[in-house]
Amino acid sequence: MTNAILVLNAGSSSIKFSLFADDAAEPELKLRGQIEGLYTKPHFVAKDDASTQLSEHAWESGTRLGHDGAIAHLVEFLQGYRDQYRLSAVGHRVVHGGMEFSAPVRVDAQTVARLEQYIPLAPLHQPHNLSPIRFIAGKSPDLPQVACFDTAFHRQQPEVAQSFALPATITDRGVRRYGFHGLSYEFIASILPGLQGSTERVIVAHLGNGASMCAIKTGKSVASTMGFTAVDGLPMGTRCGAIDPGVILYLMDEMGMDARAIEKLIYQQSGLLGVSGISSDMRTLLASSEPRARLAVDLFIYRIGRELGSLAAALGGLDALVFTGGIGERAATIRQRVCEDASWLGVALDGAANNADGPRISAHSSRVSAWVIPTNEELMIARHTRRLIAGKWQAAATTDA
Repeated sequence: MTNAILVLNAGSSSIKFSLFADDAAEPELKLRGQIEGLYTKPHFVAKDDASTQLSEHAWESGTRLGHDGAIAHLVEFLQGYRDQYRLSAVGHRVVHGGMEFSAPVRVDAQTVARLEQYIPLAPLHQPHNLSPIRFIAGKSPDLPQVACFDTAFHRQQPEVAQSFALPATITDRGVRRYGFHGLSYEFIASILPGLQGSTERVIVAHLGNGASMCAIKTGKSVASTMGFTAVDGLPMGTRCGAIDPGVILYLMDEMGMDARAIEKLIYQQSGLLGVSGISSDMRTLLASSEPRARLAVDLFIYRIGRELGSLAAALGGLDALVFTGGIGERAATIRQRVCEDASWLGVALDGAANNADGPRISAHSSRVSAWVIPTNEELMIARHTRRLIAGKWQAAATTDA
């Protein structure tokens, strides 16, 4: 029987899972899948490491399975493999670790209580991240659980990069730039030494329904586009990205919107969906001839270009540009336009390589290399979980700091 690590990524309406065998030098993916539509029309699918479908189940429309019901169904599914795998630990993606958690942590009831204080900083993510932790603790209290944070990778940024120009009475209460998508950036940083050419100063564009960019210098985060919350920075699927704070005051004073209405606007009704009035899906927008769809795409690319220049300044130059995330890995048109706009930085695109999704998409003559690297947050979580449970994290964290 093989020891295994279960990795869970719980969102507002879905739970993704991956099961990794834990008997080799690197955790090895064996099973993966998700349950989506938790409160509308739940649908479960599971596949093996070769993407062969192993199980599928659909509930009737209107079924409110919820997070607890989804985890219960997942546990039942995994019971069918108990003769092959012995579950040794569960690793969780948790969006916000605040100032307190700068590394993965073994979870207990006190830890969950401390993490609940960050719900106001990530209201669309944090409550759902914590739900499976509570459920599993209630059913299997002796099973080790590890929380891995999207903010942790950015905690090594210089203080000036984490600061807002606000009074100390505000910033001392935790109002600062945290940055997100850290597990994705950390995984990409682990790949960088294997790339050809210099990778000392790298900008990674994690482009998906949630989108951000990060400046990485010698493997460490030095600046990122997301800030106090995951709504900052680039326009995203439904999130507005960076916005003049005065706009919020205007919405309150002139349009009579309260905090909850504004929250819904900037998190769920803006971004690509809000600008286009059509869809939050980049594939739909690229296929559309509607002017507003084109504007949404143009704004997305324009903002990437603006942030690219800003992050290059933070790095003091640029050696490589990496695309990752759903859009970054699959939308050749977006990559092409971003690279063409970045020619002033020394990026020269190889069109054929870009259309083939890389991995290297820059011409050999390009002063700045460009790459497409699929991210793997689940593997990063499995690595962290294994190291922490084995008692190796502290030494590694001290070395990395």
